[in-house]
Order: sequence, then structure tokens, then C-alpha cells
Amino acid sequence: MLQIKRFSMVDIGEKKDVQRRAVASGRIYLKESTIKSIKNGEIKKGDVLAVAEVSGIMAIKNTSNVIPLCHPIPITNASISFNINKDYIETEAMAESFYKTGVEMEALHGLSVSLLTIWDMVKYLEKDSKGEYPTTRISDIKVVFKEKNDK
Repeated sequence: MLQIKRFSMVDIGEKKDVQRRAVASGRIYLKESTIKSIKNGEIKKGDVLAVAEVSGIMAIKNTSNVIPLCHPIPITNASISFNINKDYIETEAMAESFYKTGVEMEALHGLSVSLLTIWDMVKYLEKDSKGEYPTTRISDIKVVFKEKNDK
């Protein structure tokens, strides 16, 4: 019987462990009134940025549990940071590891979960009369920095 290979994990067994770091960034656009409510600590579910920070770090640490062909990577450092603007929150996720493969998927995953957490916590303020989200959007997700130090 002919077997067709449909997918596989990349073999990194022969690669050496090196210090690796990646940073991803993205934005969530919100109503100005929602941004003010976040700043003033008026969100029903609690401190939006604290919860989004923790969820993002947890996502970084658990990327291989969600993205099937990602290797489980020992994360040595992770952070999520925010820059609040008039109508959007810029978010940055950083992941570091001393391992055989890069951490850009971890940074992207942490960033995405952090942005989704913000959306979840403020969605009741963002909905219009029809239950839609005319203002809310996540955009500009990208890897902004990737480093491998093999010295």
C-alpha cells in the first residue's frame, strides 16, 4: 500500500542549542471610550492589561500544545508589553530560549492570545446595537525582531 506523507515535524536533532530571541507586535483597535474605561480600571472582568499579560505569557509557554508541528521549547524568558493610544493598544510579545529552534511562533502565539484576551474582556463595550463589532479589529501582527546568538 502506498503511503502519502501529509505532514511532519522538522527534525532538529542534529542542531545545537543556542540562545534565541524573538519579538512580535500587533494592535487591537477599540472605541476611544473603551480605551478610557481600560485606563480608568472600569472593566467588569477586571484589569485588562494584567490578564492579557498573563494570558500571553501562558500562550508563549504552551505554543506546541496548540500549533501541532511546533516543537516544545524550553522558554527561558517571556514578556508582554502594551502601549495605549487614543483608539488602539499596541502590544509586543517577547520570547527567549536556549534551544535548537527559533521562538518566533511562541512570540506570535503569545501576542495573538494577549490581543484576543483584550477583545474578550471589553467586548460588551465594543458591540453595537446589533451585536456587531464595527470598530474592533486586530491587525498588524508581525515578527519585528529575531535573533540567534550561536557564540
